Amino acid sequence: MSVATFLTRTKGGADSASRIGLQDVLAYGYLVVGVLVILIPVLWTLFSSIKSEIAVDSFDTRILPMTQVVTETADRGERPVWIYTAPDGSEQLVVKAGPTRKITDVAALDDPDTVFQVPKETLTPHEEMRVAVENYLDPILKRNGQETFNFFTYLWNSVFVTVAATLVTLLINAMAAFALSKYRFKGRLTFTILIVATLLIPASIILVSLFFVVWSFGIFGSLWGVIIPAAATPTGVFLLRQYMLTIPDELLEAARMDAASEWRIFWRIVIPLSLPALSVLAILSVIWRWNDFLWPLIVLISDPSKHTLQLGLTQFAGEFNSDFHYILAMTVVTLIPITLVFVWLQRFITTGIATTGLK
Repeated sequence: MSVATFLTRTKGGADSASRIGLQDVLAYGYLVVGVLVILIPVLWTLFSSIKSEIAVDSFDTRILPMTQVVTETADRGERPVWIYTAPDGSEQLVVKAGPTRKITDVAALDDPDTVFQVPKETLTPHEEMRVAVENYLDPILKRNGQETFNFFTYLWNSVFVTVAATLVTLLINAMAAFALSKYRFKGRLTFTILIVATLLIPASIILVSLFFVVWSFGIFGSLWGVIIPAAATPTGVFLLRQYMLTIPDELLEAARMDAASEWRIFWRIVIPLSLPALSVLAILSVIWRWNDFLWPLIVLISDPSKHTLQLGLTQFAGEFNSDFHYILAMTVVTLIPITLVFVWLQRFITTGIATTGLK
């Protein structure tokens, strides 16, 4: 091998290695950006939920939960502590002895009876880092005026609606997908197209019609009025149908030759083979039902004892005042169950989606 050929091959290998290294850097860069875009709102909610009410209401953008120190005074009750910076640079802990003005009356902590005046620009809050656990404990334990927030009732309603709706959704969608994928009848393709076409219809358009249907069946104001109307989903039917098309028809024909009924074929053959797609649909259904707000608000508005967690959060938002620290804390609590379910079943998402519609 000549020297020129060796140098050419060496250069080509180095260029190839540099391209691979650049691709890795870009891939990790895209991954980091994507993760940050997804997690930043969640992390902001988490860190804000452990801040004090004053810090949340003042839109404190710092990550750490910093809270102004409060001390008990003999004549004025609890008062916030401030740091007074004298002209010589010395600092002193003080409390305000009057309203905040350009020249403010203050008193030192070690000598509360002596009041002196300082410019308000020389006062800065005396802060410490403190996790506001009361944001979580007050609504859950019904403390500090939160007696009307029935956390465990709302939690049970949310769990019941989510579990029952998911089971009904899986059953109905699987039966519809089985009929559309394994039976040959006139109009099968038309029915499939119509089901998929309903994805183009916004949910808000059918709310009035759906309301009258629920009212006519006598389930308005009950949890079943939330569960039943959302049982059949076009997304679930299409997903399961595409997956069931990959199941060989020979298996079903062999079962029929063995005198198996259609119901037994469905339960003993189709359902077990469709578990990856059913897992994907279960995850999606849990997310949909747990986070649903508009339809439960319409159906359950008249009975607070039937409210879900999402509806319960509206108690903290009043006409003139909103307890944002409680809203943030309870929002984090509502994220915990859905996160655990997703982490537990997330391995089925890629498997189910990747194999859907593939031979």
